Amino acid sequence: MGNLKTTFLLLLLLVSAFTLKAVDNPKNEEKAVIKCIDKLFDGMRAGDSSMVSQVFHESSRLQTVSTKTGKTVLRNETIANFLKAIGTPHDIVWDERILSYDVKIDGAMATVWTEYAFYAGEKFSHCGVNAFQLFKDDEKGWLITQIIDTRRVEDCKKE
Repeated sequence: MGNLKTTFLLLLLLVSAFTLKAVDNPKNEEKAVIKCIDKLFDGMRAGDSSMVSQVFHESSRLQTVSTKTGKTVLRNETIANFLKAIGTPHDIVWDERILSYDVKIDGAMATVWTEYAFYAGEKFSHCGVNAFQLFKDDEKGWLITQIIDTRRVEDCKKE
């Protein structure tokens, strides 16, 4: 009876360990996704296009929704142009401050909705929302495949 009890306790301990790991894993993945996004904005603040390029998948795309002269427009930008702008020396720090994260993950795909306020140096420029799509590469980890954002100057939360 003692052996059966010991075997049962060991089995229960193993099942508990695997269950705890499974419960913990989503939080670790969420942190890894946020770390990828934070690296993008840390690189922007530093003017380091090399750092920023590491967070993008090779097929990434960038889009912006904005209103110009009363008309809503969708603008596309290439990653190459975005990286060039970041890496070109500029006198002011581009500081996109993330105000909230809403992370959804299913396997190797993640969607993240972030509210932000953008500052050119210390001066408030605009605000909006970023919608990120990410893919988890087996070798490189989480990579951004798409960002679409809104930009406005009214009804803004500021840090």
